[in-house]
Amino acid sequence: MADETLTRKTAHELAALIKSRAVSPVEVLDAHLAVIERVNPKLNAIVTLAAEAARASARAAEDAVIRGEALGPLHGLPIGVKDVTPTAGIRTTYGSRLYADHVPDHDAEIVRRLKAAGAIVIGKTNTPEFAAGANTVNEVFGATRNPWNVKLSVGGSTGGGAAGLAAGMFPLAEGTDFGGSLRVPAAFCGVVGLRPTPGLTPLYPTALPWDTLRVSGPMARTAEDVALMLSAVGGPFDKSPISLPSSVADLPERVRSISAKDLRIGYVSDISGVGVESEIDAVCRKAARNFEAAGARVEETTLDLSEGRMAFPVLRGMAVVLTHRNRLDKIDRMGKNLAGNIRSGQALTTEQVLNAEAARAQLWQRTNEFFSRYDVLLTPCVPVAPFPVEQGHPENIGGRAMNSYIDWIAPTFVLTLVSVPAASVPAGLDSRGLPVGLQIVCPRLQEATVLGLARILQERIPMPAVPIEA
Repeated sequence: MADETLTRKTAHELAALIKSRAVSPVEVLDAHLAVIERVNPKLNAIVTLAAEAARASARAAEDAVIRGEALGPLHGLPIGVKDVTPTAGIRTTYGSRLYADHVPDHDAEIVRRLKAAGAIVIGKTNTPEFAAGANTVNEVFGATRNPWNVKLSVGGSTGGGAAGLAAGMFPLAEGTDFGGSLRVPAAFCGVVGLRPTPGLTPLYPTALPWDTLRVSGPMARTAEDVALMLSAVGGPFDKSPISLPSSVADLPERVRSISAKDLRIGYVSDISGVGVESEIDAVCRKAARNFEAAGARVEETTLDLSEGRMAFPVLRGMAVVLTHRNRLDKIDRMGKNLAGNIRSGQALTTEQVLNAEAARAQLWQRTNEFFSRYDVLLTPCVPVAPFPVEQGHPENIGGRAMNSYIDWIAPTFVLTLVSVPAASVPAGLDSRGLPVGLQIVCPRLQEATVLGLARILQERIPMPAVPIEA
């Protein structure tokens, strides 16, 4: 019988157990497959299970341990891969009816790196069609449900990854982030999701190689596990024109050494001008005060990035049209949300694009000025609590009607526009027992500080595990 207690251990713990031969990669895989069999029908986090291929990889990983071979940092660890990321020999649908039976011949570069580090792809995780949406639902597989309350949304678009992590289906998840797709689901599911500095991780293949809005990145239950995964997949990539020459191989060690002592931390309740529910703000503000006890100077302050609410939909619309330029004749076969985004992009004017780029430049200058006064920005990740899964988006924020259906993710997408690393880390639970996410944000390439502070917060605010019977 599979030992399901293994599914509640961190990736670091599992890697150490495998390396010491205390458990085998096959035992680790079987434990996660048992949880998937029992829990996934309720959550719909994994949409394509690769059990047979994963078991073959686990046996090979076990043989490598027995032979005493050098082991990668993720050796024998199961990982969920988002269903917009190509996986050789494993169905990749992009959540679209157009690709419902598509099986790629090649891995995406990030998957190749994960495998090279020893990770085992256990399955593909659910996503909105082509990751275009902040509620994880599509016409191929339906909706993913929140393991904390199956009546609620997981957010999006890396919703399957976040739900699977929280429920113990795998210890690591790969995802992408455009407007908050790694951070929003992490906040709703009580895990850690990092949007890294653009160019630090490979996004290949991609229709837009020069784009800095969409990135690939890691998600896990702990900040240290996020660092472990990022150390395996980050670093230069010669097929990307925006690849950075930065190495992150020693990131786990740097994250463990980070101290909050003497850091200047600015807490901002509302960086995007959309408002925030009072209870969420209270949970995040209280969490921020934990850094004072750790030696930091924490101040409540302001940072106005509200112009991003005009700029982001325009730049997103342009990117969506360019991404799907070879599929425009198939728009009638796409889901309503994706088709609507494409049509909005097609309707953009030159003046709108110019204004959006000008606003982005102003936001960059404003963010730089903020970081001349503070080392770290803290702000709520999502301004609302998880909403019913049947809704596409919340109806209001703190009782105030939204101007746009994507206003509620503005606290994440305005940070996308300024290309800084940002992570959502659990700040605690609200009065309904649902997780609340706090964004930790630092200047470019300071992922170690972001994750180091996330580690400190997790030590001070331990989160209960989602009941295994989710």
